[in-house]
Amino acid sequence: MEKSVLAIDLGGTKILIGEVSLGGEVLGSKVYESEVVSQEQVFETLTAALEDYIKEVGLQREAAAIGIGVVGRVNTSEGIWFEIDPSRSRPMELARRIGERFALPCTIGNDVYCATLAEQEWGCGTYSDNFIYMNIGTGIAARSVVNGKPIIGGHFNAGEVGHHVVDNNSDVQCVCGRKGCVEPLASGLGMHNRIVAMKPSYTDSIIVIPSEGRVDVAEIFAGYDQGDRLCIEVVDTALQAVADTIMNMVRFSDPDTVVLGGGVVSGSWFVDKLQSRLQAKTMRFVINGVKKSTIDEAFIGLKGASRLAIRSMTMQQA
Repeated sequence: MEKSVLAIDLGGTKILIGEVSLGGEVLGSKVYESEVVSQEQVFETLTAALEDYIKEVGLQREAAAIGIGVVGRVNTSEGIWFEIDPSRSRPMELARRIGERFALPCTIGNDVYCATLAEQEWGCGTYSDNFIYMNIGTGIAARSVVNGKPIIGGHFNAGEVGHHVVDNNSDVQCVCGRKGCVEPLASGLGMHNRIVAMKPSYTDSIIVIPSEGRVDVAEIFAGYDQGDRLCIEVVDTALQAVADTIMNMVRFSDPDTVVLGGGVVSGSWFVDKLQSRLQAKTMRFVINGVKKSTIDEAFIGLKGASRLAIRSMTMQQA
């Protein structure tokens, strides 16, 4: 019987579980609601969701392994999930616990690291060994791939570029403790928070703050196109913050390609507006440009988690 892997993409509000072929084809998937409160709570929610998927959706092939992408700091080689963030840190042997529960080899990795592996295998990695993958969604994070190897860091914390300061004069507070970081200025959550904070000063804005949930970035972009002053202020700041972050990362790792993913860059609006803010001299060696990922954004995390599991299987067989 043909083999497959079970892949899990853990997000801030949902868990996407799917069966993926060894060639990267998503054979089936299901979304489960989730709330990332603590690591132990995530383990229980994830276990229940995986049990439901196997029972209710079923497997088309024989599952050979499990791959999981999670938020936060992860030691992939040891299977340890260190923390969701510095305020929620309880090191957990997540790979071992899931593996024992489902009697399958399990490998875990940071979610953006997993997406980078997908990009490496099925996206720009097919023509580049030196690229940056940046995810701009609820938060902002990235990975640099240098000579075919994703940079991980000595504490498994490389790529947290959301906490890169882009405006030393900003009074916008970041969760990292500094002000003027790119994440609170340019992420989906960051732009929502700025809209809410600044709305009283822009009484003529067409933006309506919802009683629940966030102002969608598509609504903010539409307001920008309609000349809404609040949207223009928020988006212009976000665009420059992302452009500065990209250019600084380019100086650090010397890539030939920069690929963007995540909900903020869904469609082409943000990426198109970004181009004019990238200075030609800084970007002269980025010969393949700054572009949106060609991998379906709904499944890049899932495919990355599957790649993590498949790669681990291959290494064990070698």
